[in-house]
Amino acid sequence: MGSLRGDLLIRQLDAVWSLFEYHRPALDDDACLWEPAPGAWTVRRDAEGRWVADWEVPEPEPVPTTSIGWLTWHIGYWWTTTLGHCFRDGAPEREEIVWPGSAEAAVGWLVSLKEQWRAELLALGDAELDSTERTRGLSWGEGQKLVDIAAWANFELAKNVSEIGLTLHLRGALGDRGVA
Repeated sequence: MGSLRGDLLIRQLDAVWSLFEYHRPALDDDACLWEPAPGAWTVRRDAEGRWVADWEVPEPEPVPTTSIGWLTWHIGYWWTTTLGHCFRDGAPEREEIVWPGSAEAAVGWLVSLKEQWRAELLALGDAELDSTERTRGLSWGEGQKLVDIAAWANFELAKNVSEIGLTLHLRGALGDRGVA
């Protein structure tokens, strides 16, 4: 199928992903778990040993700084829920989506989700992009056109990847002084 707008979404995704790939060599377990400030949101082991993300509803104002582990979880969370609701039979609840436990596993998770997202976008024609059918059940996007959800997901990825880069630069500048 394909469409000009679908091709644009793919080019946006590929451009943002190249920035993730730029930062990828610096992503190790220490970098992922480094906390830039006291009270930072991160990923932590729960009583069952699962890596869960800090989260509050409603979000505090201002939202705390975040670790790279949290940011990679956040990317995985949004892609998992968006893929699940828009292209599958639903998605797990936020509390069921856990961080994989290491930088290497997190990168593998995100690569897999990116490839799934890319494949789904490549298959869309204009009628599907304009449809609101696939966004049913998506609590934060129900009733929106799929093209708008896809553009938002690419933008959200760009924001989170930029935050990963900033956190890596901050860690390089502050070292252990930034740890909460």
